[in-house]
Amino acid sequence: MNHISYPIRRNLYLNITDRCTLECRFCPKHTKQGPVVHDFDLSLPHRPEAGEIIRSIGNPAEYEEIVFCGFGEPTLRFKVLLEIARWIKKHGGTVRVNTDGLANLVNKRNVLPEMQGLIDSISVSMNAHNPETYTRHCQPALPGSWDAMLAFLEDAPKYIPRVTATAIEGLDGVDIAACEQLAAQRGVEFRRRKLDKVG
Repeated sequence: MNHISYPIRRNLYLNITDRCTLECRFCPKHTKQGPVVHDFDLSLPHRPEAGEIIRSIGNPAEYEEIVFCGFGEPTLRFKVLLEIARWIKKHGGTVRVNTDGLANLVNKRNVLPEMQGLIDSISVSMNAHNPETYTRHCQPALPGSWDAMLAFLEDAPKYIPRVTATAIEGLDGVDIAACEQLAAQRGVEFRRRKLDKVG
């Protein structure tokens, strides 16, 4: 069974696309783990529309957070993301977006003002402390992705109440302390993730 939404602990996660702007070497999509997280099959046989995603949620207020985080980059479906977030907020839910931080680069404009009031928190995958290491591990499709991600991270607190940068401990050549410093310089929180631990 394929899952558009899937609960983990007190959160509900929304899997709205399998497309991504990065091809991270450590992503389960590109490892032996495959498209399964906590026994939920996240492969998508079709691109779900907003109504289908909303119907899969149930009552948003039952969860600590509704998190846009599946096997793709949720901001690649930005209009759908905002439509669903608006519905979640209207029905008493709290919204988090897990993202690669490249929405402005992809959309060729600053989309953060459009997220204001709809997104309660955002987690940005920094993944590395310099562009060389980032490119090696994340293999971005778009030039300038490293700088765009950092610019997004720096601008996000103007519009989103809680902003967190993350990096993966145990990823070859990644300086976690330097990542944490980059986050601090931009006035955002920092969280270490564990290699090969998803969800």
